[in-house]
Amino acid sequence: MSKKIKEFELNTLRKTFQGVKNYVILEPIKVDSATDFEFRRKLREKKAKAQLVKNTLAKKVFGENGINIDGWAGPTLLVWGTNSIKELSTTVEGVIKELKKDPKAPDKFKVRTAIADGHSVTLDLAKTLPTREEAIGSILAALLGPGSQVAGCLVGPASQLAGILKAIEEKAPAPTESAAPTPAPAG
Repeated sequence: MSKKIKEFELNTLRKTFQGVKNYVILEPIKVDSATDFEFRRKLREKKAKAQLVKNTLAKKVFGENGINIDGWAGPTLLVWGTNSIKELSTTVEGVIKELKKDPKAPDKFKVRTAIADGHSVTLDLAKTLPTREEAIGSILAALLGPGSQVAGCLVGPASQLAGILKAIEEKAPAPTESAAPTPAPAG
């Protein structure tokens, strides 16, 4: 491969993977064109993309992006493109399971690893990681939970006291207006 072509491919990979931090790395095993087409079509439906990459170039681009992983051997298929690693790993696993139903295509894709925010994790762990919205929600719940408990502690006794005073007021006899006011003692 000439230097110009290699540099062109490297720049193309840099542009393609610029800013992407979530991947699933697969190893295609004797994948025929029909299986490859179905796999990519199903990924496109789920807003994910797949690209077969040359290991040396991918390793260099990943290193430039701060992602260091081992295992760049054999054919490498990168899948990326959904909102979170949880969604991506679930999508990839679902598509692989759908393809396994076809007797002509059993075990055509082997999952090597998943990359979550630049760190290598297993696919099972990637499926359990929270999405961005879930993480924000749990942080807000953690922050607002104690605050609402403190507010409840402050408001609770006051509302109980107000309820007791209202009950006493309702039980007390109403003052009559016909009674003459008592004169104040002179003094």
